[in-house]
Amino acid sequence: MIEKETVMALRFLGKDPNSPDGESATVWEDTETGEYVLQGYVRNDPAALAELGPTPEGEIRIRWPRQMMQFFPEVNGGRADA
Repeated sequence: MIEKETVMALRFLGKDPNSPDGESATVWEDTETGEYVLQGYVRNDPAALAELGPTPEGEIRIRWPRQMMQFFPEVNGGRADA
């Protein structure tokens, strides 16, 4: 079975200004669906994972810095460069 490639129309919204390496966290908007694509820090602490419970198939848990909320259009009035 050949899988059909999905092409997303992503609009960069922002990166974590407090990131020690300048690479995470990051948020994009899929301009076709209105969904957000998030890049964050892997949550791998066993105690925290046990408290969260099972992760559904096909999903992943990430840590998302609070200051990243500023990049969501619902918070910043629609600007991608807040």
